[in-house]
Amino acid sequence: MPSLDDLKKRISSVKSTQKITKAMKMVAAAKLRRAQESAEKGRPFSERMNNIILNLSQSISDKESASKFLVGTGKDKVHLCVVITADRGLCGGFNTNICRKAKSYFEKILKEGKTLKILTVGSKGNDQLKRAYNNYIIDKISFKGMKKVSYKEAENVGNKIIDLFNDNQFDVCKIFYNKFKNVITQIPQEQQIIPIESLKKEEDKKSENFYEFEPDETEILENLLPRNISTQIFKAILENAASEQGSRMTAMDNATRNAGDLVDKLTITYNRSRQAAITKELIEIISGAESL
Repeated sequence: MPSLDDLKKRISSVKSTQKITKAMKMVAAAKLRRAQESAEKGRPFSERMNNIILNLSQSISDKESASKFLVGTGKDKVHLCVVITADRGLCGGFNTNICRKAKSYFEKILKEGKTLKILTVGSKGNDQLKRAYNNYIIDKISFKGMKKVSYKEAENVGNKIIDLFNDNQFDVCKIFYNKFKNVITQIPQEQQIIPIESLKKEEDKKSENFYEFEPDETEILENLLPRNISTQIFKAILENAASEQGSRMTAMDNATRNAGDLVDKLTITYNRSRQAAITKELIEIISGAESL
């Protein structure tokens, strides 16, 4: 059984940890408001861009001459998976949930005998995936030294994907991230960006919004489709930022409450041990007095 001094040090240590987790929860709550606003403002822009691309694609008569970003290479052999996670931990199951979603897709691709290539954005995702899929990781990107990731960084990731596609390195590209719903719930997402998956699902449907474009549709798509890739990457980063802070806030709240419960248990143990020690001393004094 630990001594009174050991219990006292343990209680002091847990109380110090509780102060840290409480402070981290408050910081995450402050960052969450800004991150949530950015994520919610980014959704309409990415959705509207997809609507515009949908309208443009429906106006193209010759699908064979359309951009490869729109219709793909015509093959389905090589899959590039972009796994977007955080660069920091202590955020509950945020990173693990994204990697779990990605791993299930990896296993599906490998079972079908297709080629898998992985691009990790965020050091935590790379740390988890390299244990089992290190041979499939072709590159890793980290924003660890940056306080805030801007569109420029998302564009750099998008340009890397475009360069790989232009070099015929893959046929299909999917991104994995967490969509922010609320502080407790973040939903792992799997989104295909090359070719655009939403167009395949709705190419037989009429869009609610119609646009008139100038110059012609093909020329606009040549400029718009590469930009759409960066936009979808940036949207995923914004969703991840909000999800990370929400998950961290929940995790630190649970840690603070658990530390409080542990302090209560240790205090009870300390008081019982102290009472037992006092009782033992009294018995020894009384026994000594009676022997005299």
